[in-house]
Amino acid sequence: MSGWQAVGVVFEGQSIDLGGLNPWKHEWSRTFEDPVELPHPAHPNQRHRMDVYVIENSGTTVRFAAGELSAGVWGFYIPA
Repeated sequence: MSGWQAVGVVFEGQSIDLGGLNPWKHEWSRTFEDPVELPHPAHPNQRHRMDVYVIENSGTTVRFAAGELSAGVWGFYIPA
């Protein structure tokens, strides 16, 4: 999966743990990296374009890829 590991699929705003941080509670900063194309965690034949972001809080920085898989449903990935 090109260096990325699926964390999960959640509804927009639903809690998910990315390295100890819930991304919905922090400001996302998009990186200058090209988007990555990754498989849907539950449907590997479906591929989706994900932007790469970082969030920071209290000295913790988390890099992740995320994208809307369908209306209000988001997939999250962290570097493998």
